[in-house]
This record gives sequence, C-alpha cells and structure tokens, in this order.
Amino acid sequence: MFRILAKINKLILPSFTKQRLDVTKAKKWQLVLMAWRYYVTSRALD
Repeated sequence: MFRILAKINKLILPSFTKQRLDVTKAKKWQLVLMAWRYYVTSRALD
C-alpha cells in the first residue's frame, strides 16, 4: 500500500528539494507535505 502511495506522491506532490526550499523559511503546509512524503517513503522502503 505504501509503495503505491509513494508513487502517487512522486507524481502529484511538488518536490521541494528540486526547488531548493530552505527548511527554516518553509511555511507550515510545506513542512507538513515534507513530513508526509518522508513518512510514506520510509514505510514503502520497509
């Protein structure tokens, strides 16, 4: 299930690393998206 979610995240959600987003200046919604992507990716790798 998490592998499918990881693929959907990659297609739909923006990549903040490609945009060179500074984490200290990120908005709350951007931090939430980064946390969600991290959670799903870490679970998909298990």
